[in-house]
Amino acid sequence: MKPTAFAAAMIGLTFTAPAAAAPGDMNVATFLAKANALKAKGLTALFSSDIGVLKSEAMAAGQAYKARLAQERASGKPSSCPPQGTKVGSDQFLAHLESYPAASRQSTSLKQAIADMFSKRYPCGK
Repeated sequence: MKPTAFAAAMIGLTFTAPAAAAPGDMNVATFLAKANALKAKGLTALFSSDIGVLKSEAMAAGQAYKARLAQERASGKPSSCPPQGTKVGSDQFLAHLESYPAASRQSTSLKQAIADMFSKRYPCGK
């Protein structure tokens, strides 16, 4: 599948989207394995239930980080300072997940990966 078709299928993650039923606890290794399997399917991936699973996991992890960040802000110690309405595209998200060493992907949840990504991309000014 072309990256643009995959990106359209995954739909960009948005920091303000409502949470899905999935908890966002899938680990990075599993998420990447499913994403790569979908890419290998080409256009038929559009009919796979795994697209919904991946989207739900990513959205739930994003919502969990949004809630965590709100608590951190209330305590005066936010871990990141993204502009309001920040959106993360699937290509950016997948590239971030791929940046984890293979040895740590199994033990890193999507919730932690999103927290790491926002902390890295949007550090708060000191």
